[in-house]
Amino acid sequence: MKILDFLQKEKIPFQNLSLYKEAFTHASYANESHYVHKDYERLEFMGDAVLQLYVSEFIFKLFPDAPEGTLTTLRSKLVREESLARFSKELGLGELLYLGVGEEKSGGRERESVLANIFESFVGALYLDCGKDEVLKILHQTIFRHVNDLDYDDITDYKTTLQELIQADQRRTVTYELLETSGPSNAPEFKVAVMMDDMCLGIGKGTSKKKAEQQAAKDALNKMATK
Repeated sequence: MKILDFLQKEKIPFQNLSLYKEAFTHASYANESHYVHKDYERLEFMGDAVLQLYVSEFIFKLFPDAPEGTLTTLRSKLVREESLARFSKELGLGELLYLGVGEEKSGGRERESVLANIFESFVGALYLDCGKDEVLKILHQTIFRHVNDLDYDDITDYKTTLQELIQADQRRTVTYELLETSGPSNAPEFKVAVMMDDMCLGIGKGTSKKKAEQQAAKDALNKMATK
C-alpha cells in the first residue's frame, strides 16, 4: 500500500506528503538511494516527545487517583518497543517502509525495533503536518484503546529490581555480558550473562539484547530468592 493510499484511507488531511515519505524512509534506503533522502530519525525524535506528552495527558486524566510512580510505569509500558511495534502492525505501517536491499532481505520490515521507530516517526510527521487533533485520533485508534488490555507480564523491569537489591545489600554494580548470538540474521537469539565482579548471577536468552538482559536479571532474582 502506498503512503498516499494510507493517508486517504485514514482520512488524514495531510498537506506535506514528503514529510510522511521521510517518516517511512529507513537509513538503509537513504544510504543506497541515488537521490538525497532524509531518513526517519529526526521525526522519530519528534514523535517520541509527542507520545510522551499526549500519553501522559491521557492516563493522567483517566486515572485521577493514581500516584506518580504508577503513571510513570503505565506510560513506559504503553510506549515501549513491543507495544509500539504492535500498534504499528495494527495500522499496517510496515508496508509503507522504504528499505535498502540488505535490510529488506534480513526481515527489517517485520523487525520490532523498526516498526516501533516508524510509529514514532509517523506520529512526529502527523503532528508537524496536521497538529494535535489528528495525532489524538491515531492514538485513540491504537494506544488509548489498549490501555487496559496489553499483556504486561513480560516487561517487569527485572534489571532495575536486581540492581537496587544488589546496591542495597552490597553497594556493587552488576554488568551484562553477551555470551553468544545464534539463529538467522532476521531472527537472532541472544544469550546474556549478568555478572557481579567475576561471579555469574544469572543467564537469559531473548530475541534482542534488552530482552536477554531482562531474562538474565530475572534468572538471578529467582536464584537469589531460593537461597
